Amino acid sequence: MKFPKKSLGQNFLIDKNIIKKIVSLISIKDKNVVEIGPGKGALTEEILKKKPKSLTLIEKDNEFSEKLKIRFSGDKSIKIINEDILNFNLEREMKSNSIIFGNLPYNISSQILIKILRFNKWPPNFHNVVFMFQKELGEKIAGKFKTKDYGRISIISSYRLKIIKKFLISPNCFFPKHKINSIILHFKPKDNILFKIKKITNLEKITNLFFSNKRKMINKSLKKIFTDKEIKSIPSLKENLRPTEVDPETYYKITEIFERK
Repeated sequence: MKFPKKSLGQNFLIDKNIIKKIVSLISIKDKNVVEIGPGKGALTEEILKKKPKSLTLIEKDNEFSEKLKIRFSGDKSIKIINEDILNFNLEREMKSNSIIFGNLPYNISSQILIKILRFNKWPPNFHNVVFMFQKELGEKIAGKFKTKDYGRISIISSYRLKIIKKFLISPNCFFPKHKINSIILHFKPKDNILFKIKKITNLEKITNLFFSNKRKMINKSLKKIFTDKEIKSIPSLKENLRPTEVDPETYYKITEIFERK
């Protein structure tokens, strides 16, 4: 039996009912599916039962990758890629009408989400993403304005994605057993985005600037990048607000103005 590697953040989901529940969230039949970090293939097996058009598995662990190749060698619809997802060009691999699944390593889960948000083509080739996160991070990703979970990651994520919280998963559903709860989030790309930000990395820069001084008023951060005239051109913006008191739309507008400079 192969034990999980802590260095790769491996924890195996072993509860079959939860696995079925995750895969049943979306219609998979005749769709192109990508699974990030399939590990031993527990989720993979359930996806295949739903008869996808194609299935691409991206697995960093060499041993798991080889075992998956042997296990599914007779199925021409399956492609196995032995790569680190953070270094892999996922966008280039995406086929039209795709679905992405991932029981993500918690140590890099936010980086994987950001990687998807940075896709150059938008709307992208995927139409659904189902990811598992540590509960605390998942709540922050889905955090609404004026709630305790609202912040950088929710502002950036909600610019391009509709975020739907699905269900919690107990630590008992994993081997080795987690010390924390997990959460499933379902993402759908937004087709019509009101604000036209050229590069999502600029939204990352703006939110980083403001939230690096989370408890201080935003006036100093604003003056680092804008003239007084530019600041006054931002509708309904009050300089005495703190970063968490500024709504997402205002951050998107700030980023638009920043990109014009």
